[in-house]
Amino acid sequence: MNSKHKLCMIPGPVEFHEDVLTSMSTLATSHVSPSFIPIFGEVIELLRKIFCTEKSQPFVVSGSGTLGWDMVASNLIESDEDVLVLNTGYFGDSFADCLQTYGVKVTQVKADIGDRPSLEEIRQALTTKKFKAITITHVDTSTGVLSDIKAISTLVQQISPETLVIVDGVCSVGSEEIRMDEWNIDIVLTASQKALGVPPGLCILIASERAMNVFHNRETPIKSYYASWRNWLPIMNSYESRKGMYFATPPVQLIFALHTSLKQIISRPLELRFQQHKEVSNRIKNSLEELGLKFVPKNREIAANGMTAVYYPEGVKATDLLPKLAEQGVVIAGGLHKVIGPKYFRVGHMGISVTEPERKHIDNTIEALKGNLKDLGCKGDN
Repeated sequence: MNSKHKLCMIPGPVEFHEDVLTSMSTLATSHVSPSFIPIFGEVIELLRKIFCTEKSQPFVVSGSGTLGWDMVASNLIESDEDVLVLNTGYFGDSFADCLQTYGVKVTQVKADIGDRPSLEEIRQALTTKKFKAITITHVDTSTGVLSDIKAISTLVQQISPETLVIVDGVCSVGSEEIRMDEWNIDIVLTASQKALGVPPGLCILIASERAMNVFHNRETPIKSYYASWRNWLPIMNSYESRKGMYFATPPVQLIFALHTSLKQIISRPLELRFQQHKEVSNRIKNSLEELGLKFVPKNREIAANGMTAVYYPEGVKATDLLPKLAEQGVVIAGGLHKVIGPKYFRVGHMGISVTEPERKHIDNTIEALKGNLKDLGCKGDN
């Protein structure tokens, strides 16, 4: 690693493996080149393994994770249909805004800052009307709150089995357990730059067979051109069958990089990967808790394993901590939530920083955090 490089320990983008970066350093390559077509095809197949699904349809499209919201809103939901949005922070607000842009009727179940809707609240909401879909932010990057998507999906199957279960997994895929088929999840959307360990630029979405049937049987025109699965599905099918096809030029080098990262991820059991993220999360949270700091999630049981959101000590602000950490080679993030933004900071711990402890990313981050926080008056036991 470049000695001048500062560790990027924010909740995405994360640190990238050297082989992933090398994969992006290819010469100019046609998107219908015989050297690229099988790579893209295998990426589609590998994604099913990552999401623990056999027959769901992956989409890999140039864009940020936000594009996944537009794909959901334009392809699966029709105007004036009802969607239940579970809101645990900034990204629940934004998903709701996106849906409303497409004329969707949104009902929100909002949790207090640092909390998540209870199963009883969700149960009650599901009985009020027939919802086309329910959306869940698996990990809201603004609060670090982790939703129990397995329990929520089970509840939906009991109360409203026709409702599609849609998971925003931008800040969870690769660091939190997700089993699409076993848990009856219809959509998981994510992006390349977090725990999948690839530079930003790819929106990745996986749709169940049931979701694809809903798409094929919709009654009104799709209100998007670029996000339309009518344009993208033939492309995905073609590449998976090892044939090139064109709708819009794919980011060839990013897909090479994704291929490398996915191969690395599946080379080891996913269960081990999830356990490593839990163990590292506990290390970081324990270190901060020992200093007397309070987390944004109301308790550790609902806190994400790939990031930590923690309030500054009393009298300390972002400009007191973040620049000093950066001077020591560690970059963390400030707050994002609209209400409490200036009051807290966020640390990302995903991908190779977690799965390859020999790199000392976590050790260096904990050391820098503890040293600077102690200098700012955190003595612990308070």
